[in-house]
Amino acid sequence: MARVKKGVNAHKRHKKILKQAKGFYGRRKNTFRAANPAVMRSLRSAYVGRKNKKREYRRLWIARINAASRANSLSYSKLMNGLKKAGIEINRKMLSEMAIYDASGFAQLCETAKKFN
Repeated sequence: MARVKKGVNAHKRHKKILKQAKGFYGRRKNTFRAANPAVMRSLRSAYVGRKNKKREYRRLWIARINAASRANSLSYSKLMNGLKKAGIEINRKMLSEMAIYDASGFAQLCETAKKFN
């Protein structure tokens, strides 16, 4: 039986990692030994970043809604509580879009929320 050497497979694996390391600084972009841990770390960071992005957007929407609701003399928590009691189901993304682009519609929502508080 012939002896199996791993040169071809190792070369493929190294090429794959180095392709992912394109644009890295210093030896990390062209040396497998330096690129491998850098690529593994970057993939891990990208995974975490995809989770964090959702949190960051929600924080941004809440900050925008809070600012707009305070302009209508209502706090964020009172607004959300009033909308829930009124049976108005609208997500935070749409509320923040309304606060930016449709101020009169947002003001009407604030008035509705005030009645239920």
